[in-house]
Amino acid sequence: MEDKMDGKVKWFNKLKEYGFISGTDGKDYFVHSKDLVEGTQLEEGNDVIFEPTEGDKGLKATKVAIKKA
Repeated sequence: MEDKMDGKVKWFNKLKEYGFISGTDGKDYFVHSKDLVEGTQLEEGNDVIFEPTEGDKGLKATKVAIKKA
């Protein structure tokens, strides 16, 4: 299992159900609505925690949740 990583939502299109997260490693991760923890809704600028993985088309964020303050 991958380690969890902190990040910030760069942008997320609710209609298309995908966007990108900037990880603390300086890389961008693709995120799809199916990879959000149940009940999570993303908006630009949200601080999140996620599991970074390697997808078919590059880096991908899974098990994405809003980071608790």
